Amino acid sequence: MNKNKSVSRGMDDVGGPAAALYLDLLKKTLTDTLHAGEPDAAVGGPRFILDFRRHYIQGRAASMLPLIRLDNLQACVEDVLARAVPGDLIETGVWRGGATILMRAILKSYGVVDRHVWVADSFEGLPEPDPVRFPKEAKAHHSPVMQEAFGHLAAGIDEVRANFQRYGLLDEQVRFLPGWFEDTLPAAPIERLSILRLDGDYHDSTMVALQHLYDRVSPGGYIIIDDYGEDDWTYCREAVDTFRRERGITDAMMPVDTKCWYWRRSH
Repeated sequence: MNKNKSVSRGMDDVGGPAAALYLDLLKKTLTDTLHAGEPDAAVGGPRFILDFRRHYIQGRAASMLPLIRLDNLQACVEDVLARAVPGDLIETGVWRGGATILMRAILKSYGVVDRHVWVADSFEGLPEPDPVRFPKEAKAHHSPVMQEAFGHLAAGIDEVRANFQRYGLLDEQVRFLPGWFEDTLPAAPIERLSILRLDGDYHDSTMVALQHLYDRVSPGGYIIIDDYGEDDWTYCREAVDTFRRERGITDAMMPVDTKCWYWRRSH
């Protein structure tokens, strides 16, 4: 039985300009950039932190990803659909759910009914880093910016469900995995993945996701690491580099922007 039969039909018969227009509008509403631009990371310093807090934390956005990263996610999803790479889609670390809402919208736009979108998060914010092993993360975790301004990036599961519902995308193809990754990912009922998007911020959240989900990624699928280039406050890059080295992964890492990188699994 061809589990991806809906994909081959969908890519030929649905989508087109109307779907492209819908997905472009969706990305702008998810990031609340329909009427104003996104905060400029190049500004840096306190100005960027204030702009980031006002626009995302205090604002209406369901995703704090720059639009270029949502464009990358869309391109990766559309590519695995076009090539019929088998597997579901997951993001580990979803905040208010924006990237997973986009994943579900892309599947719906192409009439795909045989893949799930997995929404994995503690829904309690970021975990406490080990201060001995990861001093940069511990310092950031307890900083006034992370604690008071960003609230440890916590968003409850009811809020995320409500965001899916607002876009008409909360259905049986959306599966939630609430809890800390070390508790939920090892036994997650996922057979195959075509998209593995990691946005757990810290070293251990990244490593746990790779250890328990990478082997489920089909050849030709994508692994996207949102914080790979964030060296000032996280050891995410160290986790990815260690995992790739230990597993002998030589697939080329490609930048989305200076912070987010990805690769396509070759085998």
